[in-house]
Amino acid sequence: MRRVLLAVVLWQVACAATALSAGQAPASPTVRPPAPRTGAEIYRDACVTCHAPDGRGAPQPVVGFDTPLPDFTNCAFASGEPDPDWYAVVHRGGPVRGLDRHMPAFGDVLSPREIELAISHVRTFCGDPRWPRGDLNFPRAFFTEKAFPENEAVWETTFAGGSEAAVGNALIFERRIGSRSQLELMVPLDLQRLEDGEWRAGLGDVAVAFKRSLFASLEHGRIGAAGAELILPTGQESRELDNGFAIVEPFAMWGQALPRSSFLQMHGGIELPTDTTRGGREAFLRTAIGTTFAQDQGFGRAWSPQVEVLWARPQGESSEWDVVPQLQITLSKLQHVMVAGAVRIPVTQRSERPTQALVYLLWDWYDGSFFDFWK
Repeated sequence: MRRVLLAVVLWQVACAATALSAGQAPASPTVRPPAPRTGAEIYRDACVTCHAPDGRGAPQPVVGFDTPLPDFTNCAFASGEPDPDWYAVVHRGGPVRGLDRHMPAFGDVLSPREIELAISHVRTFCGDPRWPRGDLNFPRAFFTEKAFPENEAVWETTFAGGSEAAVGNALIFERRIGSRSQLELMVPLDLQRLEDGEWRAGLGDVAVAFKRSLFASLEHGRIGAAGAELILPTGQESRELDNGFAIVEPFAMWGQALPRSSFLQMHGGIELPTDTTRGGREAFLRTAIGTTFAQDQGFGRAWSPQVEVLWARPQGESSEWDVVPQLQITLSKLQHVMVAGAVRIPVTQRSERPTQALVYLLWDWYDGSFFDFWK
């Protein structure tokens, strides 16, 4: 046996000597780089201590602080925000979005790709694919309704000058129902100037709307919805703040993500009066196209310029066209409070329809108190 082992050793030495004499180095074992970690492995190594293996959050004795941890299995929470917001919090830590300081920053220990993989794994805790992702929740336009179901409160004001000066105010409340439906209530409070120079104010026609997202594809970046609105004759008729009849408005919406954080939204429908002797039908189509820029390399305040093109065709009349350039700006660090301004410029019938200035203040109330997440 010893002679066999000695022969093997001598043979290996001879092979190595032959290779060296030929100017070649002896072969060495192949060293393979470690395989990239999966999102589940990154989550296990970096996140599981606080957020627990099942994504529901570890108990207070384990984490050592009292701040409630999010439940990633709650689809209403986990699906609502777009990936860039998740990325900002993981990369810079909770304070970048006004959240708790106990959420640490991982930008120095995880690569951008590893952060993306970890976020993708967190998304799997919501096991219901019916919930549209927040990446399809495009910025709100003034007239083009979006297809994404939301939880928002909006105060909108319209200023019109000229001989028919008026200030229109509307409180809009939106409530999401389940994964894809939404109820909306709009209460107008109008102020008009009379011919003698005095101003009159009162309640306008209240509107109630329902919409439902019919399809949502994150892969193709598109979302579609349909619904209907009922406009009630609640305004003060003596002050000419109402139509005097109800209007039913079926509609449909579509949104499409475009390259470089841009987007396209469309909203069309028809107004059907319940009293055709006093009001006629009107078809409309509204289109908004815009983009979003974020300060501080994508971690700061978001600016979303966009332009709307409005078309309407009242029954028996010629088409009306308007252009509405506008800008939306996030105010809070969490980006749940926003402000926007716009100008509605008539392209046709300019002598009959004045230019209007518009502003709105938006609060995404589901994300938290209006006064939280500012610092």
